[in-house]
Amino acid sequence: MTLPSAESRAAESRAHDDPSRDVASDVFTNDEEGSGPRSRHEEAELRLEHAQAVGAKLLTGLKGVILGQDAVLEHVLTALLAHGHVLLEGAPGLGKTQLVRTLSSLVGGTFSRIQFTPDLMPSDVVGTSLVVNVEGGKDLRFRPGPIFAGLVLADEINRATPKTQSALLEAMAEGQVTVEGRSRPLPRPFFVLATENPIEMEGVFPLPEAQLDRFLMKLVLPMPDLDTLALIGARADEPAIPSAVTTPDELLAVQATARRIASAEHVRRYAARLVLATHDRPEVRFGAGPRAVQALMACARVKAMLAGRPAVAIADVRAVAGPILAHRIALGFEAEARGRTTANVIAELVDALPEAEPGR
Repeated sequence: MTLPSAESRAAESRAHDDPSRDVASDVFTNDEEGSGPRSRHEEAELRLEHAQAVGAKLLTGLKGVILGQDAVLEHVLTALLAHGHVLLEGAPGLGKTQLVRTLSSLVGGTFSRIQFTPDLMPSDVVGTSLVVNVEGGKDLRFRPGPIFAGLVLADEINRATPKTQSALLEAMAEGQVTVEGRSRPLPRPFFVLATENPIEMEGVFPLPEAQLDRFLMKLVLPMPDLDTLALIGARADEPAIPSAVTTPDELLAVQATARRIASAEHVRRYAARLVLATHDRPEVRFGAGPRAVQALMACARVKAMLAGRPAVAIADVRAVAGPILAHRIALGFEAEARGRTTANVIAELVDALPEAEPGR
């Protein structure tokens, strides 16, 4: 008589504790005997394939509505899956509202647009408590503000006062708002796309550098080229809002998958060396901080995931360096007078930094 194996005895014990559990599901069988539970490696591969497919569907849906902005759309999707927020600079009429509304429709979440003005108060953003009539008297009841949405468009954020700006930025950093001493969690996933108008600079309150650092990326929405403008002009009606291709819960799972993407030490050190290199240029007034390294690695993991790779490559870090460092370094006055831009400096830094670390 053959004695049961240790794995079989353990499985039978668990099945006794939980009768609904199948004993066979706890014992790994060999290939000849049929199917057994998936290994941890197989489950990781399935999660990666699923996350890649969700990302591809979201990007395809965005490109079907927003024309000629493929690079910006890829970066916005990367920031969303990296659980970050985006600061978008662009002239009016380039489709910023349509971008966020389309993304919220594809995700199946809620959408809110906040038009920032100098007279906008923090309570107009986060909400306030109102006196309501209840049985037996009156009571205070909280009325949520427009910040309580899955995807929020903060239009012309630099037109609001610093007090109102800080209310939004607190929500971005903490994932919650505090009203009358009580913390209220925001929906998950929570994504903010804030815009700045580069044309009108009167009556604005520029975001300080410490607040800019809260944004994962800063993107510049360029003017479409001739062919794209012709395609836009051929549209007699506004494009139909696409139906949802995923759910908020599924998106949270994809974000979790991105965080599990592996990174080798030499890739992490490359990201750190790139950030340190921003401090070594004489034309740079101040360079990027430690949060930039975290942002580089978070977005590089998403890039690897969307490419179907289980590990980050240095090319992924290089691909996201521009929008991540754009608002985290500042040039000196002489450099700006010569027409130098942060984009020029970052491109030169990426090109000059060797992938192999000297001395290692």
